[in-house]
Amino acid sequence: MEQLDYLISDLALILVVAGIMTLIFKKLKQPVVLAYIIAGFLISPNFRYLPTVVDVEDIHVWANIGIVFLMFGLGLEFSFKKIATVGGSAFVTAMTVMMAMILIGYTAGQLLGWAKMDSVFLGGMLSMSSTMIILKAYEEYKLKKEKFAQLVLGTLVLEDIGGIFMMIILSTVAVGQSTSGLGLFKDIGMLILCLMIWLVLGIYLIPTFLKKVSDHISDELLLIISIALCLGMVVIANLIGFSSALGAFLAGSILAGTLQAKRIEKLVKPIKDLFGAVFFVSVGMMIEPQLLIEYLGPILIITVVTILGQMTFATLGILFSGQSLHTAIRGGFSMVQIGEFSFIVATLGMNLGVTSDFLYPIVVCVSVITTFTTPIFIKHSEKVYDFAKHHLSPKLYKFLNRHTSEQQSTADKDWDWQRYIIKFFIRSSICTAGIFVVYIGGTRFLQGFVQQYIQGLAANILTAVVTCIFMIPLISIMCSKKAFYIRSCG
Repeated sequence: MEQLDYLISDLALILVVAGIMTLIFKKLKQPVVLAYIIAGFLISPNFRYLPTVVDVEDIHVWANIGIVFLMFGLGLEFSFKKIATVGGSAFVTAMTVMMAMILIGYTAGQLLGWAKMDSVFLGGMLSMSSTMIILKAYEEYKLKKEKFAQLVLGTLVLEDIGGIFMMIILSTVAVGQSTSGLGLFKDIGMLILCLMIWLVLGIYLIPTFLKKVSDHISDELLLIISIALCLGMVVIANLIGFSSALGAFLAGSILAGTLQAKRIEKLVKPIKDLFGAVFFVSVGMMIEPQLLIEYLGPILIITVVTILGQMTFATLGILFSGQSLHTAIRGGFSMVQIGEFSFIVATLGMNLGVTSDFLYPIVVCVSVITTFTTPIFIKHSEKVYDFAKHHLSPKLYKFLNRHTSEQQSTADKDWDWQRYIIKFFIRSSICTAGIFVVYIGGTRFLQGFVQQYIQGLAANILTAVVTCIFMIPLISIMCSKKAFYIRSCG
């Protein structure tokens, strides 16, 4: 009973302080995420002027539940149609930013003298901008319907999806301490298995079931079914060896394809908001002032790297995708921060025990700083474009806008990309599943058969050669991107 009293008192303290800080930050027109983070710091053991939570471990459990519901909510907003409608520009921008920032983050960590895993996770944390913060700024400045804003929001959707897969790879790398070897290949194969379960549930079973019972299902029952599916997919993901975040995201995306998606999203929102608030409060509880003073130099360096890196490569990515310089600058200047997904990646590294204690509070501090600077960059992006337009040479200005002068319309380009992305995803999934089947057959059946006649290294080499021979046709099909693009878009 005493434990329950502590749990209730801690939750009451969290909600009261978070509520007060939210009111203050709403008045200041600042993102509510910052209010939760500051509230977490105020009730943490690191701030001694207010009551603190009694059982920090229980709060971390609640925070992990918060991650589950945040990812479930993200999945509810996801669909294949949404991927298709964002077009090729968002795809190219997301790929450019993520790959560049992962490399830059890793390099920055190594130059600061950090351990390899700290640098790897830093790269992952810096590779994704904050959907919540950017969306809030767009709504405040009434920019949500602008062309560049739609492109940025589409890019953020793809970054979130890329972040899910990045977490899987980071988990494998962290456990194996290596990016190579059979462990990563096995995990990719198990991911394909998980995705196949997802496709079967998402395309056939769940939508059909909900359609048949839609006339008889109440809000209460629909909420219970939705949460049950979410937690069930979390259990399946954990059994296969993946994170709870992946299972929750897949569960949400399954329901996103049903006729009741909007209704479910409305029902789940209060639960997501409650546990999401607890998660962000727990993030604030990780802030240690003494540690931040000690690492002030790295914090400022990483902040500058984040702002300049995101701004530069987001702008270049939008330009590479065929958009105008105006769209590129306004979009690039929006993506100058890190946020909620960075905290989830940081939590993953902490839970796996592979990152140093200083990394989490550093990333939180960088996120807070870049969150405050985001509205400034968005507000002044138009002035930066005007400056560039009047000071760039006519030849360079024309070169930067060369893609927009092509005769093919943006709609036609996007439709080509939509067909390409969808068909490439389907083809890659089928080929990867086939490669995984060949691998399982080679390691579990062929190797045992060969070892009955040949022993030692020779048996392993022969098994590997035969397995690779069967994999080559599948790999060649998956890698023939150019021909496939021409066929799908022609």
